[in-house]
This record gives sequence, C-alpha cells and structure tokens, in this order.
Amino acid sequence: MRTDDTVPVNPDPAFWRGRRVLLTGHTGFKGSWLALWLHRLGAQVTGIALPPAGAPNNLYTLGRIDELCDSHFIDIRDPQAVTDRVRQAEPEIVFHLAAQALVRAGYEDPLATYATNVMGTAHVLDALRGLDSVRAAVMVTTDKVYRNLEQPYPYRENDALGGHDPYSASKAASELVIASYRDAYLAAQGVAVASARAGNVIGGGDWAEDRLIPDAVRYWQEGQVLPIRRPQAIRPWQHVLEPICAYLLLAETLCMQPAAADAYNFGPLTHEAATVCQVITQAQQAYGAGEIQWGDGTEGLHEAGWLTLETARARTVLGIQPRWDLRTSVHRTMIWYRDQREGRDARVLCQTEIDAFTTLPEL
Repeated sequence: MRTDDTVPVNPDPAFWRGRRVLLTGHTGFKGSWLALWLHRLGAQVTGIALPPAGAPNNLYTLGRIDELCDSHFIDIRDPQAVTDRVRQAEPEIVFHLAAQALVRAGYEDPLATYATNVMGTAHVLDALRGLDSVRAAVMVTTDKVYRNLEQPYPYRENDALGGHDPYSASKAASELVIASYRDAYLAAQGVAVASARAGNVIGGGDWAEDRLIPDAVRYWQEGQVLPIRRPQAIRPWQHVLEPICAYLLLAETLCMQPAAADAYNFGPLTHEAATVCQVITQAQQAYGAGEIQWGDGTEGLHEAGWLTLETARARTVLGIQPRWDLRTSVHRTMIWYRDQREGRDARVLCQTEIDAFTTLPEL
C-alpha cells in the first residue's frame, strides 16, 4: 500500500518477472492491452478467449498479441475446456476479462450474455478450486453492476447491485458468484479474489460496435454523420491504461496483502465524470473534422442516464490515482487511431502510450 498520493505508482517489474499469469479475454480490447503490458513486465502469460472479433480490425491481430503469450481459443462457457487449460497453465495470478461486454448485444441475446458473464465467471473460479499454484485472482466486471437510481450520486462498492438490462444484470450476478467463491472456497485455500469495477474506457485499438469513440472513428473516416442518441448521459470516462494499470497493482496488492481481497471501483475522480456530448466534442476537435447529429435522449433501448463512481477505496487501499484527464485521454485516443490509419504499427503505438503513462513526473 502506498502512502504518497502525489506521485503515481507503476507496476513492479521485479514482481512480475517470470510470474505465471492466466488471462481470459486476451483477444479483446482491454485484454490485448493487458497482455502487452504483462509481456513488457516479463510475465509468462497464458491466454484463453474466443477468436478475435472484427478481423482484421482488432488490436489482438494488429498488435500481434499471439506472439506475446501462449494463446488458446476457448469458450469460457465450456467448463471442462476451461478447467483443463487452467490446470495445465498452473497460474500464480489470474485476470478474468472474458465477457460479453456490450449493452445492446445483451438485449439482442440475453441467454448468451448470462451464460458467458455469469456461468463463464463461475467456470473460471471453479477451475481454481484445489489448484495449489494460484495466489490471486482479479475478476473484472463493470461500473454498471449497481442498481442505478438515476441520481447524482457516486456509487460505492457497498451499494446495492442490480441491472435493468441483461448485460448489467449479468455483471451484477457475476459479482455475487465472485463473492461466493471467495467466501465459500478460495479464501480458505489461500487465494485472494477481488472484483474490479471500471468506468467507461476509451483508447486506441477498440473497434467494437456501438461504442462511442470506435463509432466516431468509423463514421468520420467514411465521411458520414455520427448519430449521438444520448448526448447528456454522464459516465466516468477514463483511458484504457488507467484500469489496466489498476488491475496490475491490485494483483500485486492481493499477493502481498490477501486481506485486501474485496470489490474496487476504478475511474476518474467523481467531479471529473463527463457527458457524452463533452467527450465527442473533444474527439471531434482532436480529429479535426467530422459531423454530428445530436439526438434528444429518447432513441433506442433503455440505458442509464447518470452513472458515476466513488473511487476512495482504490486511492486509500491501493494508492491508485487517476493520471490522464479527459482531454488528454480523448486526444491521445484520437491520435492513436489517426497514426494507426496512416500506417504506424499498432503494437508500437501501444508501447508508446504505456511509456508516456508510466513516466513519473520530476520531483
């Protein structure tokens, strides 16, 4: 635990060097960033996930992430396949990121969403039962696990869980699964299990459908007008390196202080949450072009209008402080997409971002 809250803390290469790590969801947006950073730190990474979506436009393919880890295409809905691979990997640390991660996709196929996010999480946790090698597990959920009251109130880790849409409900349910496995099995086994609830993430290399920045990049690159359904919706936006760094630091803490096993919110300071309008306007400025069609907030399926997080626990227990403000995060994200489209190597772009993020200020 850090006591100096003025200088950001970075993951410790000495801790990670040679460490056996299991990473689920390594073919996804955040998973690819985490696999790359773990490799930089010297960890031995085994990845299990579905094949990357949206080929060739995905970070796993463009960043050649398969060269950085022992990659296996496995559906986490298959308990035997998950158990077999986990046992073969004998991980010391587990990061569980594999998920159906889109709200609208959850509306379209709720059963697959529940099967992946609830039972898939249970399959990963169950594979750790009786496994002597494992010391810590960071189970990634979302900021949408809370019963949203649509009030200007930052949700704390002990607030009620819930979810109007299938995606949010599935993630809230997975939180109960995580807590149950921790309390009923894994704590007594000496495994420290924590859940990580991160706010809305932006950053280069995300090409998922129906996400704000990827949609903007697609529309503007094709010279189309970007429709914005809910410009006044408020979210805790952060650059992808903020939660990725937090997951690494959380795992380090769990190994050294197992009593820290708990749920943690990760996001910007509460007063720095921003509207969709603010984010996309800054993205337009950084991009230098692009038209927008503003909606009135009534189009489409139900989504939360106001969502902010209280991150005091991460600051006090883990010493985690947000580093890049919204303007910096949006600007760096849009420049990443511009440079990648102009031919820059995606992995090099990511390495450059990590270098910039981890450079400590002079005292």
